[in-house]
Amino acid sequence: MEGSLSEESQQYLADEFAEENPGSELKIEVQQWDGIVSKLQTSLASKNESPDLVEIGNTQTTTFTTVGAFADVTDMKKALGGDDLIDSFVDASTVDGKIYAYPFYAGARGVYYRTDLFEKAGIEVPQTIDDFTDAVIDLQAKNPDAVDDFSGMYLAAVDPHGVESYLFAQGFEYAKKDGDTWVGQASSKTSLAALENLQKLFQSGTTYGLDSQAGQKSFERYFNENKTGVLIGTGNIGTKIDQALWDEDKVGVFAIPSDEPGVPGATFAGGSNIGLATNSQNPALAKKALETIFGEGFQARLAEEGWVPGNTAYGDAVSGPFGEIAGEIVANSKLTPNSPEWGVAFGSTQLNEFFTRIAKGEDVAAVAKAFDEQLDTALNK
Repeated sequence: MEGSLSEESQQYLADEFAEENPGSELKIEVQQWDGIVSKLQTSLASKNESPDLVEIGNTQTTTFTTVGAFADVTDMKKALGGDDLIDSFVDASTVDGKIYAYPFYAGARGVYYRTDLFEKAGIEVPQTIDDFTDAVIDLQAKNPDAVDDFSGMYLAAVDPHGVESYLFAQGFEYAKKDGDTWVGQASSKTSLAALENLQKLFQSGTTYGLDSQAGQKSFERYFNENKTGVLIGTGNIGTKIDQALWDEDKVGVFAIPSDEPGVPGATFAGGSNIGLATNSQNPALAKKALETIFGEGFQARLAEEGWVPGNTAYGDAVSGPFGEIAGEIVANSKLTPNSPEWGVAFGSTQLNEFFTRIAKGEDVAAVAKAFDEQLDTALNK
């Protein structure tokens, strides 16, 4: 998927596979996240056009594992990492005791901040989520370097996982299960309070609330250009921040805080699983490719690119200061509702619309109630 692997890592994987399987070639096709569920629903159903292996977002996994789109690969667990594989991702890929996909990588989300701007503005590293909100708003108001259109942090409605990480740290829930029924929770007392804080940040802590999807795809540039002082991002974002800022000790990292000082808040556990298509025309070679992907060499490369690798035994290789907190962040992370309907009904379009309404200043309670009604209908088909 777009944004997952650098071109160098893609080439490494292809070269390793070719070396380990003489006469065979690994072809990697990069797909866009937008619209991927419907595209896969079509291609995975085809005996002639199905890919062999598929990377799928962890929130979309159950959409495919519950309908027979992926082959049973339970017998490969030990060879691919056993108990060192990310537990929550394996659980999300397990149906009736059988495993249909394995964790490719996790995208732990933390905070990158400009230490020099915090110092000039007289702002301490926040210890609670309320402190964090106040710090961002304070930074934007003080604008220590007098930059035109300065933003306290980068926060955009079109970056749902970044927004979710801020919300989850405050106890926000999309939905909970009551027996066999999903019940929307966006308008619950705790979730509503989190959404009200989100709207406050959109209004006073960021100038990028309505940024475009194109702008969001390279949002680290605003940090590099001194136009914002705070980012919520995955470990690989650290590799995209200008090295000069690191060298000058102008970048710091910390886990998004909870309401308890010193305790990390729950954040969105981004990342992907990888599954073997039931309609693969090369299942034996596809299994060989999985062995290459979960081998030490490639897992270490994932870590070096800032991802938490699917096999956590190689997690120590996560690059830079972010690596020191990545494991703790993943341990405290959470997923969106583990429902087969989530990946179909709540892609980026629906979430972007929800958060955009908040960013535009609409009545939070009314927006949350309408979203709960949408959740109740979509998740209980």
